[in-house]
Amino acid sequence: MATRGLNFLYSAAVPAAIGIGLLQSAIYDVKGGSRAVIFDRLSGVKETVVGEGTHLLMPWLQKAIIFDVRTRPRTMGTTTGSKDLQMVSLTLRVLHRPEVQALPKIYQNLGTDYDERVLPSIGNEVLKSIVAQFDAAELITQREAVSNRIRTDLMKRAKEFNIALEDVSITHMTFGKEFTKAVEQKQIAQQDAERARFIVERAEQERQANVIRAEGEAESAEAISKAIAKAGDGLIQVRKIEASREIAATLASNPNVSYLPGGGKGNGTNLLISAGRS
Repeated sequence: MATRGLNFLYSAAVPAAIGIGLLQSAIYDVKGGSRAVIFDRLSGVKETVVGEGTHLLMPWLQKAIIFDVRTRPRTMGTTTGSKDLQMVSLTLRVLHRPEVQALPKIYQNLGTDYDERVLPSIGNEVLKSIVAQFDAAELITQREAVSNRIRTDLMKRAKEFNIALEDVSITHMTFGKEFTKAVEQKQIAQQDAERARFIVERAEQERQANVIRAEGEAESAEAISKAIAKAGDGLIQVRKIEASREIAATLASNPNVSYLPGGGKGNGTNLLISAGRS
């Protein structure tokens, strides 16, 4: 009985294992942000795009190809010549994703590595074409316009391969050593010119200030002369009295000087200067 039971278990285990294997091979999962394309050995790539979730297929006859349809970044670079034959190195950053409804066509024509096959090629083509239409100086001063041209042309070319570009931007731009040196020398010359102009403007302002100051002093002297001529000796006497007051105030603050009432003629005073003790 025990031997018959073991034989039954062995005979049942083999079909069960085969069934489980077939069931596992017939089930596939499409994760979030992904889509699947079904390849049938008899009819080829099916046109239906499978969405997220768990799905069934025919084992061995069919195979699920999973595509990541989320937006992904890619960096591309090239070195090319400008309109004035200056060498320019450009680095471009693009955000791309495949057109979901065109995934069967993408798989048929390009495979799962479609971005590796297409983007470097069309990126290099568009960059060389656009840069050749601008001078090196224009690439700097009109960088936004150049970026817009590259974005428009690259999106148009990528659309031909069913690739959608969400964003295209220039992240790096460098020029040859000769052009860079020429730009540096031009900037130094501009700085020197600005400095020289500032010195000239400052000298002109100082000259004007001196002229205005001299004119003010001349007008003041003329006004004083007219006042003296008009007042006669009276103004001079007033100036003498003011000077005498200032002298008296200075001497009064000196402890070695004593004032005695004057007994002589006039309004003057006699001074008694006594030596201070050390």
